[in-house]
Amino acid sequence: MTNATDRRSFLKQAATVAATVALLPEALATGAKKPFFEISLAEWSLHKALFAKKITNLDFPALAKKEFGISAVEYVNQFFKDKAQDTAYLNDLLARCKDNGVKNHLIMIDGEGGLAELDADKRNKAVDNHKKWVECAKYLGCKTIRVNAYGNGTADEVAKAAVEGLGALGEFAKKTRINIIVENHGGYSSNGQWLSGVMKQVGMKNVGTLPDFGNFCIKRKSGSFDCEESYDRYQGTQELMPYAKGVSAKTYDFDAQGNCIETDYVRMMKIVKDSGFRGYAGIEYEGSKIDEYEGIKKTKALLERLA
Repeated sequence: MTNATDRRSFLKQAATVAATVALLPEALATGAKKPFFEISLAEWSLHKALFAKKITNLDFPALAKKEFGISAVEYVNQFFKDKAQDTAYLNDLLARCKDNGVKNHLIMIDGEGGLAELDADKRNKAVDNHKKWVECAKYLGCKTIRVNAYGNGTADEVAKAAVEGLGALGEFAKKTRINIIVENHGGYSSNGQWLSGVMKQVGMKNVGTLPDFGNFCIKRKSGSFDCEESYDRYQGTQELMPYAKGVSAKTYDFDAQGNCIETDYVRMMKIVKDSGFRGYAGIEYEGSKIDEYEGIKKTKALLERLA
């Protein structure tokens, strides 16, 4: 009797172990597919539709979720430029986010002045202009605003002014726990060594970078959008990653296999991963050969494949 019971117990345990072992490959495969970053959608990807009035900023959260299956968004301030302090409008936007299960990640700020202007009055005015967007970001539940370190002067002069401007805005934003991040957005800021040097001098936890994979043009040809002087995108991204609080996954064109033509995404995402980054990769499609919707979908598929 005891031997039969022991045998049945042994067989039952063996069956359980066998079932568990059989599931291990699937479990390991599932774990391996877990991405080291999350995907967000930059509103600029839809700038053509927005400028054409086919959609509005209020439509953006629902569109991100329903059309693209993306649950985190990055706004561009020019698409609701006069609404930063309009609580009725912001409440409407928040309601749409809640209804669609969408998280507000950041706001990209343009047109509010150069935070690296050499003239102190102009620089301080720019700092003040950005404060309402810090407060707007807090109201919307964002963690971050993206700003521009722009100014006219020598590299050293503009760097010094950028440290002062970003430092002042960073101090204001620190009270509300909002991050101030600088994108490589042309001029000196597209020089990875220059911008990382500015970050090192600022030395604030809430002031960082937003490396844009496709925006390392330092100087454009006169009267043209073509780039005359550019910085190596891989070196620049590597230099900016220690200060990154997000990355901008810029794409323009794709090959037949769905790979980005202008950027080696395998190489780029390895740089991002090796830095220890674990934040949002924001899709920012700017191509013209396919429409915006298709470009966003192709960029998302590329990121998911490499995750």
